[in-house]
This record gives sequence, C-alpha cells and structure tokens, in this order.
Amino acid sequence: MARKTGSHSEITGPRIRAEAARLFSRHGFAAVSMRAIARAVGVQAGALYLYTPDKESLLFDLLKTHMDELLAAWEAEPRAEDPAARLECFVRFHIRFNLERAEAVFLSYMELRNLSPENFARIESLRKRYEDALEAILRQGQAAGVFAVPDTKLATMAIIAMLTGVNTWFREGGRLSRDRVEAIYWDMVRKSVAP
Repeated sequence: MARKTGSHSEITGPRIRAEAARLFSRHGFAAVSMRAIARAVGVQAGALYLYTPDKESLLFDLLKTHMDELLAAWEAEPRAEDPAARLECFVRFHIRFNLERAEAVFLSYMELRNLSPENFARIESLRKRYEDALEAILRQGQAAGVFAVPDTKLATMAIIAMLTGVNTWFREGGRLSRDRVEAIYWDMVRKSVAP
C-alpha cells in the first residue's frame, strides 16, 4: 500500500511540498533523494509519485508556485501614479513578501540550474515579468525626469539583487526591525536613482 494509514491527499500533498522545500534549501536539490522526502513526510517513497512524477517536477512546482504568488501579490498592490511612490511601494513590497518566504527565495536563486531547459525557460519568463514591472517604473521615472539611471535594465537587476540580499542577513528580533529595514533600503534605492 503506497499511502500511509490515516493520510489524506489534502494534507500529504502540502506536506510533501513543505518538506521538499525545507530539504532542498538545507541540503541542495542534488543531495536530496525522493526517499529522504518521503521519510521526512512519513510516507513510503512510492507514495510521493501520487503527487509528483519526479523530483525535478517537484522543484519546478515549488519555483513556479513562488513566482505565481509573487506576481499575484504584486498585481494586488495599490498603484500610485507618481513614479517615486510606485518605486517605494515596489521596494517595500519586495522586502516584505520575500522575508516571509526565505526558503522559496533561496530555492529560486540557487536551484534554478537544476531544471530542464524547458522548465528553466518557464521560470525565467515569470521572473522577467516581475523584473519588467520594476523596469517600467524606472522608465516612467526617467520620462518624468524624477529618476536618472544610465541603464534601466541594469538598474532593475541591481535593485532586485540588493533587495533580495536582505534575506541572507535579516533575523527577526535582530538590531533592525522589518519596518526599519524597509525604510533604510527605500532611502538607498531612492538615492541611487535620483537625478
């Protein structure tokens, strides 16, 4: 019997995803076997294949879910007309959203290389949509004369890298609160694009 007694698909499926994310982010995708995931969930290894065809599909699903949630959350953010206000919203949103999802962010950057070319391209297209949202804000600011950056694409990549870096050092209860980190980062970004 593949399914553990008392298991339920609406519980087991999310547990498989959560344990896979935890194990992949701690040990790396290549070092984690389907058996290790099954052991962490408390099911037989064969039961995993009721939820995913293989390990790469599981990774792809984790990365795609993260990007889908990121894009949906960004789309739901209120839109200011003023480019500076929109940029501030983006900065604060990116930090706030990603600090709640440290494992997913880590996987998105460190394990993308383990996807097939087709799946890699699908995740990259989602990432590009998010990057394009920031670049559009920068272009709007350039056109309005409130931002001055030599290359909006490069500025987009630099800003996202800087904001995502918060996940590597921020610790809840540390010297700086989330609100203070958002304010400081917004000030740094604002100064970096100022004319």
